[in-house]
Amino acid sequence: MTAKSLPNQHNPHNRIRDRIRFSIVWKLNLRLLWRLLWIFLKLNVCLVLVSTLGLFIHAEQMIGTTAEKIAQSGAPSFESTDWLDLSGIRISSSFADAASNISTAADTPPDISTAATKTSKRFHIPRGLQPYFSPLTAAELRNIELPGSEGMRIWERIRNINYQVTMKSGENLYLISYHPQKTLQILIAMFAIVVLIELILLISSISSSARVIRQTLRPIQELAEAARNLTREGGFSPEQLQDLAGKLDDINATHLDTRIAVDETQSELKSLASAINGMLDRINESYRSQARFVSDASHELRTPISVIQGYANLLDRWGKKDEKTLQESIDAIKNETANMKALVEQLLFLARGDNNTMSLQMERFELSSLVDEVLRETQMIDGGHEYTSTITPVFILADKGLIKQATRILIDNAMKYTPTGKKISLSVSGEDSYARLTVQDEGIGIAPEAVPLIFDRFYRSDESRTRTTGGSGLGLAIARWIAERHGGHLEVLSRLDIGTRISLVLPKASEAV
Repeated sequence: MTAKSLPNQHNPHNRIRDRIRFSIVWKLNLRLLWRLLWIFLKLNVCLVLVSTLGLFIHAEQMIGTTAEKIAQSGAPSFESTDWLDLSGIRISSSFADAASNISTAADTPPDISTAATKTSKRFHIPRGLQPYFSPLTAAELRNIELPGSEGMRIWERIRNINYQVTMKSGENLYLISYHPQKTLQILIAMFAIVVLIELILLISSISSSARVIRQTLRPIQELAEAARNLTREGGFSPEQLQDLAGKLDDINATHLDTRIAVDETQSELKSLASAINGMLDRINESYRSQARFVSDASHELRTPISVIQGYANLLDRWGKKDEKTLQESIDAIKNETANMKALVEQLLFLARGDNNTMSLQMERFELSSLVDEVLRETQMIDGGHEYTSTITPVFILADKGLIKQATRILIDNAMKYTPTGKKISLSVSGEDSYARLTVQDEGIGIAPEAVPLIFDRFYRSDESRTRTTGGSGLGLAIARWIAERHGGHLEVLSRLDIGTRISLVLPKASEAV
């Protein structure tokens, strides 16, 4: 079966059908072709209708002029009818027996016996339009006569069409006939030229439209190629990602072969390019953040591991018999192990937060009571600072454990960077629809340019924030995540050598029912 299916796959008709089915260029090209063909058809119909109307008006004008001549001078002589034939006009007045037939033709269908040779359509001009026609013929009977169809082509029948109008002048009844053969020949020749031009335009539009469509879709092809390159083996370095984002921004709508910089005339492509540029920016930022995070975490873990390894070597050499060295090594190892445990727990906390796998246990509680509880616990373990509090009862709807963790982080941060004997103040207040928890210290302060960076992971504002303080640089990042997860935010005001004030602002809970 495979051998039989191969010829079908390589069949030229199948390839063309597949290209039309799967190629957006071919689909758009066919749509444009059908749309152009439909426009030409409608234009041709309008052209035929306008030409027919013009021919009818011209025939009426010719017949009206002839009727006025007859009314003024009578019927032309037999010798003078030659000049009338040149204009397509013929006048008949010798049909006395036919007068009765013509006068009653409006109410009587055409004679069936003559229908085999001629087809006639008799009608009157509507009364509302009669004022626009010659008064001598406006109310008279009209007849459109086509030759019989036996042995004649449609083109020959149209060429021999005859437009007739009856006219009374005194006691005489005249039949004025207009033969528009010459005018029809001119109109048909012009129509044929128009159709030929339309065919040429249709054929030429196939290649030109395909070329324009390909040029227009080139930015999408560039974007698709860029997207495919994102999955190639080896990945992208930050510099490559930045270069790729720059290339996606460099497409010009008028020079699509240069790169992708889409102006307002191509809003769809601009939106697509902006979306991919934004995606690449996020990938780039995420890549840099991840690389920086892993580097900082490795550095933070490398230091306690090195300390533990050093004391292990010390124990191996001299600590087996030296009790002082043994105890020092044990205390150092326990301390570094505690630091590593705290660091790993903070890293896991942030990882769960980044993956949105941490669920909040929301409950309504009094923030002031929670802060008072944390303050008492802090005073029990820290006797080197003076603590003051200004607490106003206020309720919030939040995860009590996370809010307590954020409060401890802010107080612990103040403890680390406030000299012994200085004051640390806590306050809780309600403002409009928000609750505010503020921790203010009289510590070393933060430089203005460093304030926006203190919530970055592992960031330290200056050399004073060393491992002697026991911090890892993750506390404020965790506090910010907790605040933002509860719909709040952190506010910082700091002055060097004066102190720092950090406020946790959270939405207040609604009144209890």
